[in-house]
Amino acid sequence: MQKIQNYINGNYCDPVSGKWLDNYNPSNGEVYAQIANSSSKDVAAAYEAARDAFPSWSNTPIEERSRILLKIATLIEEKMMELATAEAKDNGKPLSLALAVDIPRASSNFRFFANAITQFASEAHESVGLGTMNFTLRQPIGVVGCISPWNLPLYLFTWKIAPAIAAGNTVVAKPSEVTPVTAAMLGDICTEAGLPKGVLNILHGEGPSAGQAIVEHPHIKAISFTGGTKTGEHLARTAAPMFKKLSLELGGKNPNLIFADCDYEKMLAITVKSSFANQGQICLCGSRIFVERSLFERFKKDFVAKVSQLKVGDPFDADSDLGALVSRPHLEKVRAYIRLAKEEGGTILFGGQPVTVKDHEQGYYLQPTIIEVFDDQCRVNQEEIFGPVVTLMPFDTEEEALKMANGVRYGLSATLWTNDLNRTMRISKQLEVGIVWVNTWLNRDLRTPFGGVKDSGVGREGGFEALRFFTEAKNVCIKYE
Repeated sequence: MQKIQNYINGNYCDPVSGKWLDNYNPSNGEVYAQIANSSSKDVAAAYEAARDAFPSWSNTPIEERSRILLKIATLIEEKMMELATAEAKDNGKPLSLALAVDIPRASSNFRFFANAITQFASEAHESVGLGTMNFTLRQPIGVVGCISPWNLPLYLFTWKIAPAIAAGNTVVAKPSEVTPVTAAMLGDICTEAGLPKGVLNILHGEGPSAGQAIVEHPHIKAISFTGGTKTGEHLARTAAPMFKKLSLELGGKNPNLIFADCDYEKMLAITVKSSFANQGQICLCGSRIFVERSLFERFKKDFVAKVSQLKVGDPFDADSDLGALVSRPHLEKVRAYIRLAKEEGGTILFGGQPVTVKDHEQGYYLQPTIIEVFDDQCRVNQEEIFGPVVTLMPFDTEEEALKMANGVRYGLSATLWTNDLNRTMRISKQLEVGIVWVNTWLNRDLRTPFGGVKDSGVGREGGFEALRFFTEAKNVCIKYE
């Protein structure tokens, strides 16, 4: 059976404890690999490797750092099918999605930050008449920790690592123990690209042990984390008293506001995608759909008809629109919310049932599910489900739509469908979110800041925001005659 080892100081190695975790294939429910179950001892070894590599890497010319990151990007592209196949098997997502989105984006992350670091400039301020010159250095922090989730495994793992090492830091990184395979494969790619030993160290294991050890290590100076809000709360309680820099990209319960003046066919097609892409396991999915009342019945009928045509099946079947959910516990969590919706008085318009796939009878498959709710404060409308489940409600006025959209603890993203420019500007300013998409969804420019407000997190990733996070600003003031 395949063993997924830690990658420390440029070499693969077993966990110090000799303990391993089972790794499941979501499509058939079978254990197909063993994952290193790391502890604080493994974190200590990874930290030492990163610490020793930092002086040299932080003083490596930017052009050389850029060259190595570009090489990593190219190698990911060259290994596209191998990585996508591993991602689909490990996560349960359709292979077609991994090929179209996940692995290309992982390559783009390295390519973008390889170029961005060459344009990341210092600032200077001359005080004319006072004879002083101030300039700001942006210096790498040191050893940083990067912890990523299971829904977009290599995509989000590289989204953190690429800017960290581009800025001159060294990294101790942990992917989710649920989906570790492509992160482990990245070690070989980095070695082949010539990344010096110790610059990137990849540990596997559970959050309460390996993840907690990274966060509480006294000399790991910054933590970039993407995951659930409750975990983020715990992480912040640990890191804040240690005065670590924190970037937290947490949960979402994103509204999709549909006005009657929208481009209807375009809206309908993209709303199906924004509801159920990656089995609804994207923090940016529009899980609360609010529709202007004059359009509501038409939308409800057409949306159910479109969703009913989606095929749930084997991730490696080219016809599958949805694959398997990531794990059995997650499947049971999502099903519990569907049962709760019924108890709260919601109406299941479509789906909600497990799906049996031939030759994959033990896989974690679920129908895409549409629920009409009658109270925007019900739990299924307030709590993050993170699966193929959306709720529908009508609204009468712009003010009512905004109140419901903002009436949750989360504030990650929102989607707005309207052809009224004035409405676009009004609502975009008043939505309590970090990202607003107007007449589109998940249209990402890597130069733009990414993150949320309220319980959706702290800080921003992407573009120069990420490079600012992974550096410390130092002002130097020179007095001259």
